[in-house]
Amino acid sequence: MEYILEENKCCGCQACANICPKNAITMQENEKGFLYPSIDQDKCINCGACKQACPVLNKKEEVEKDIATYACYNKNLQERLNSSSGGMFILLAKEIIRKGGVVFGAAFDENFNVKHTYADNEKDLIKFMGSKYTQSDIGNTYKEAKKFLEQDRVVLFSGTPCQIEGLKAYLKKDYDKLYTQDIICHGVPSPKVWRKYLDYQKELNNEDIKSVSFRNKDHGWSLFRMKISFDTKAYSENHNEDLYMKSFLKNICLRDSCYECSFKKKYRISDITLADFWGIDKIYPNMNDDKGISLILLNSAKGKELFGEIKKNIEYREVELDIAAKYNSALTESAKHCVNEKEFLENVDNLDFDKLVNKYVPKTPLEKRIKNIIKKIIKI
Repeated sequence: MEYILEENKCCGCQACANICPKNAITMQENEKGFLYPSIDQDKCINCGACKQACPVLNKKEEVEKDIATYACYNKNLQERLNSSSGGMFILLAKEIIRKGGVVFGAAFDENFNVKHTYADNEKDLIKFMGSKYTQSDIGNTYKEAKKFLEQDRVVLFSGTPCQIEGLKAYLKKDYDKLYTQDIICHGVPSPKVWRKYLDYQKELNNEDIKSVSFRNKDHGWSLFRMKISFDTKAYSENHNEDLYMKSFLKNICLRDSCYECSFKKKYRISDITLADFWGIDKIYPNMNDDKGISLILLNSAKGKELFGEIKKNIEYREVELDIAAKYNSALTESAKHCVNEKEFLENVDNLDFDKLVNKYVPKTPLEKRIKNIIKKIIKI
């Protein structure tokens, strides 16, 4: 497999595959389960378009600007509860639909793989709601977004920072009717690990999966749970105990580029940045009813304009950016390497999922203490 740049730097945004005039670039899964560009040399005309569209090779200089920062939540309680944090995305997306526009985001397919797609009506926006903790396959959505923009349609494109940077590099110019929204990203886990977990759950429960929620709030926002509904039953577990979430939060199954992310920065090229507002208790404790609070950064005039159009549906308080960033370090800091990450990903095909996690995911101090106590009891 040939790469446009070093494998450990490629973020998988797929701008190269979207821009290739000869369709000489396809995305191929590597042994860790991540997609990387592969060039068909028989089709390649060496035009250099792929390298010109790569946001890593053409990293934009960070430009200081005036960012409006808020703690906020959606006044519609049901929309808020169905969202991962404060329910901001659905309000932004509905406003774009009201303008006759199109919304792009990450959704589950019929097998619960995560892929980017679009919606042009309110009813279909539900598929984009809620976090999806595995890398989304962009597919041809950059091309599709450009087509809508050239038809003078309003477009909202939601994605990770690298996906938004990839879209902008692919488009090469600004469009007045394009709104971009990224997130404060922890890092993207391997789709292969995600599929392994789904197979483990199906086998364990002996039923087909009907729905998945990475951030179920039945026990509150702060103690969010992985919830999977099957034909006749449901699985629900705290994020600190669920095997997949433990792997993700311990950084053991992330893409190589996430450990040295090119797009962790305070001043983003997106119009809007969304995140959970961790640290809200230190700033506005009265806002936190444990149903979800969003941090929203308005990075451009267009972002501020769109926020102004939905303000009537939001409870919000202004915050200083540096104070918000203090409690949300992933805004500017890459994921830290985890011990055993190499062994974990090398053995995805060799071990059952529970054995894989129990063998390689580092234990918390409490888990270690419990394990030592059990060992002592067994010896007695």
